[in-house]
Amino acid sequence: MRKPFRIAVVGAGPRGTSFLDRLAHALAENTPKAGEKAGSPLEIVILEPFEIGPGHVWRTDQSRNFLMNTPAMFPTASPDYSFDQWRLENAPHRADVAALGAGSYPPRALYGEYLRDIAERALAVLNTHPRVQSVTHLHAEVTSLRASGDVYVLEYRDTAPDGTPASGATLADAVVLAVGHVPAKLNPRQQVAGEQAAQLGLMYLPPNVPPDVDWGAIPAGENVLIRGLGLNFFDAVTELTTGRGGRFESLLSSSETGEDDAAARPARGPLRYVPSGQEPRMWAASRRGTPYRAKAAVDAFVPTSVSLKFVTEESIRALASSGVPGESAGKVSFAAHVWPLIHRDVLRTYYCVLAEQRPELFGGTEAAGSFAARLEELLGAQRVHGQKVWLTSVRRHVEQSAPGAGWLDVPRLGHPFDQWGFESDAEYQSAVIAYLDEDAESAERGESDPLKMAIGAMHAARMLVKKMVAEGVFDDVTYQNDILRTFEPLVEGLASGPPVQRIRELAALARAGVVSFIGPEPTFTLDDERGIFSAESPWVDTKPVESRVMLEAMMPANRVAKTDSALLRQLQDDGLAQPRPMLTEDGEFAPGAGFHVTPRPHRLISRDGDVQEGLYVLGLQLSSVQWGTAIAAEAGGDPDGSARTLGDAEAAVQAVLARVR
Repeated sequence: MRKPFRIAVVGAGPRGTSFLDRLAHALAENTPKAGEKAGSPLEIVILEPFEIGPGHVWRTDQSRNFLMNTPAMFPTASPDYSFDQWRLENAPHRADVAALGAGSYPPRALYGEYLRDIAERALAVLNTHPRVQSVTHLHAEVTSLRASGDVYVLEYRDTAPDGTPASGATLADAVVLAVGHVPAKLNPRQQVAGEQAAQLGLMYLPPNVPPDVDWGAIPAGENVLIRGLGLNFFDAVTELTTGRGGRFESLLSSSETGEDDAAARPARGPLRYVPSGQEPRMWAASRRGTPYRAKAAVDAFVPTSVSLKFVTEESIRALASSGVPGESAGKVSFAAHVWPLIHRDVLRTYYCVLAEQRPELFGGTEAAGSFAARLEELLGAQRVHGQKVWLTSVRRHVEQSAPGAGWLDVPRLGHPFDQWGFESDAEYQSAVIAYLDEDAESAERGESDPLKMAIGAMHAARMLVKKMVAEGVFDDVTYQNDILRTFEPLVEGLASGPPVQRIRELAALARAGVVSFIGPEPTFTLDDERGIFSAESPWVDTKPVESRVMLEAMMPANRVAKTDSALLRQLQDDGLAQPRPMLTEDGEFAPGAGFHVTPRPHRLISRDGDVQEGLYVLGLQLSSVQWGTAIAAEAGGDPDGSARTLGDAEAAVQAVLARVR
C-alpha cells in the first residue's frame, strides 16, 4: 500500500474553509471507478484553535451587534454555495434569517454559521471519499513550521475546549497557511501609551478584533476617548449603547419609514436614541474628522446603473502594452495614468445622474441632455501631455452650463472639513450631525443620488484596480505610494462604510450627547503628572477632552514584519519566509506588508530566494501582491477578479494534488 500523503491546513476560517471546499470538490469530481487505482491515500490535518468554518473572526458566539460590511447578496466562500443561497434556504425555518433581504447587512455571527455549514459539507465529502484515509481537527495553534527533508514539521500548542494544556507535532507533505487575522506588535506610540496607562491605573484598549474586547470593563458614565472612525468604531459604539440596553426609535410613521419592507432593509428616516443610563460618554476622532460614509441602499454590491467608460480592463492593458514613458516595461503609473481615468468616470457618473434627476439646474430636460453630451466629449479628449487640462475644461463647462450644480471636488470628498476651522465645540458637533444626516439621506436615495452613484463608480474602479494589482500591472512604487497611501484612504472612507442604519444611529447618538466628535487631525496625549488621557483638534476652538479610558478602534496591523504570531515570527526568524522586498522611490528595498510569494499558486519564497515547494499561502498574508485581501469573494464573480480568493484556493488545491500524483 502506498504511503499516505498528508495535507496540513493551518487556519480554517474563510480562506482555509474555501481550500477544504475546493479540495472536496476536486476529489468528488475524480472519484476512482471500480477497478481503477486510487493513487496515494490522503490524510488531512486541520489545525484551528476555533471552530472550523467561522474560525476566530466569524465565530458564532459573538455579539449580534457586530454586522458584516457587505450585503447578503455579495459574499461567498464557495463558488457552489453563496451566503445568499444559504439565506434563502434557511429563511423558511428561522426568523432571524427570514428578516434579512439580499441588500441587508447580516450579523457576522450569522455569516459564521454559513461558513460552518460550508465546512461541514466539505468535511462530509472528505470523510467518506475512498482516497481520504483520515480527517483530523486539532484544536491547536501552530507555533513553528520547519522543513525536514521532503516533509514539514509543524509544532503546535493544544487549545482544546477542555482547557488541558498540551503540545505536539505533526508531519505534513504539503501545508496550506490560511491563518487570517493574527496578533500584531503595537507601534511605538501604542506601546508607550499602554505601558504608561498601566503604570497610572488608566485603561488603554489597543487595536483588537471586536469580539475579543471586554466591553463590559468600560465604565458607564465616564468619558472614553476613541481613536478611529472606521468600521471598528461602529462596532464599539453599538456594543456600548444598544449592547447595554439602549434603543432607537423612529421619528417617522411606519408609512414614511417603509417598515412594510423590513425584510429588504431597516426602516428609513431619522432616529431618536433612548439611553439605558449604562452608556459611557464617547469622544471620537480621526484624521478626517468624520466617519466613513454610508453605503448606498441598493440591492447590488456595485449599483446596477453604474458603468465605467474610461477606466476599463482594456484601457489599462493598452497602457501597459504600449509602454508608458518613464515606466518599467508592462507597468503603469496609477497616479499619472489610471487615476485620471477613474476621475473621469466619477465625474461623468455624478453629473449625468444629476442632470437626469435635477434637469432644472441645467435649464430644463433638453439643456440637461446637451450638457451631458458635451461633458462626454470633454471627458473623452485624450491627451498625452497636459493631462490636467481636461479637468479645467470640464469644470469650466459645469460652471458655465449649470452654476447651481456646483463643482464635485473628488479628492476633497475624503476630508469634508478640510482647512475649515470651528470656533466652538457646539459648532463642530452641529456640523458633523448635519453631515451625518445628509449622508444618510443621500444613501437612502440609492441609485437616484448623484454622489452615491459617483462613489459607486469609484468602488467599481477599485474592484478593477484590485485585479490589476494581482496581475502585476503596477510597479512597487506606484502600488505603495499612489494606491495604498493615496487612493485606498480615499476610496475606503467613501465606499467601504457601514450600512445607512449605522449612520442614522450615530446621528441620533450625537444628538443625544452620547457620542461627540473631537475634530480633524487630532492630537492624543497622556499627562504623566495628572494621570489622564486628553485629545484635541487644531480645527476646533475648545478645551481638550480628558479621560481615563482610551480605545484604539482599529484592527491589529496586517504586516508580517510586525506580527506577534509565534508561527509567522518563527518562519521569518528561520528564513523560511520573508516580507516581500518592495522597491521604494529612492531605489532601495523595504519590507512589504505581506510575504514574498510566487505567482499563483502562492508558495513561500525563503530569505535565500528558494521557493518552498508544497508550502502555500492564502489570505491576508498575500497583501504585498494583492490589494484588499480581507474582502470576501463575490458570489458568481471572476476567480481571477472579484472572486480571487476562490481562485487562489482552487490553484492551491490543484498544486497539492499534483504533488500527490
